[in-house]
Amino acid sequence: MNLNPIQLFDAESSTFTYILHGPGSTDAVIIDPVDRNCERDLRQIERLNLRLVLVLETHAHADHVTSAGALHARTGARTAAPSGCGILPADVQIMDGDILEFGLNEKIVAHHTPGHTAGSTCFLWRGNVFSGDTLLIDGCGRTDFQSGSSDALYDSITTKLFTLPDDTLVWPAHDYKGNSVSTIGWEKAHNQRLAHRNKQDFIALMADLKLPPPKLLDVAVAANRNLGLPLHG
Repeated sequence: MNLNPIQLFDAESSTFTYILHGPGSTDAVIIDPVDRNCERDLRQIERLNLRLVLVLETHAHADHVTSAGALHARTGARTAAPSGCGILPADVQIMDGDILEFGLNEKIVAHHTPGHTAGSTCFLWRGNVFSGDTLLIDGCGRTDFQSGSSDALYDSITTKLFTLPDDTLVWPAHDYKGNSVSTIGWEKAHNQRLAHRNKQDFIALMADLKLPPPKLLDVAVAANRNLGLPLHG
């Protein structure tokens, strides 16, 4: 059974935020929230009569500032982040294979998928995978900064994500072309960066992208390692 998440969008950074909740409980989880949408997200949670219990980060984003710390302060929800991302104030440091529980026996399984960053982690819940910047719809995250590795990204996608069932729904952290969701089967067959490419071809493709750095790179990564809260000193 696939139980779809609530998908919210930040137009400025093209970031998706997700709210998850299961039957029989008001407990809710939010994934990759954005600071400027904190009030919107809290209103959505209140509108659905939910109680935020967990804030998850897929990695330390470079293109927006998270509201994780603010949501923790406002709701008491625990914060959780991949252990390899240097987000030290998070209440939970997530390791590969960890299971995060909420609601009535709801389980989120963490899959460490390095490549976009060394700590990047995807989350699997009820036939849905929240793929962060690791796997995008018809694309993938860049690998040219913040401990990125095209070699590691190729392995993460092909040996971890592409081994999930084909009907697993893919919910990425970003989309720039008006898409909202895909499937593992579609991405295996059609993803323009990965389908029918070996690792050497993929590494060459990624090296040739020559993308400009994210506008908020210097500000966002430092802020996100502090859960989006102001830095002191």
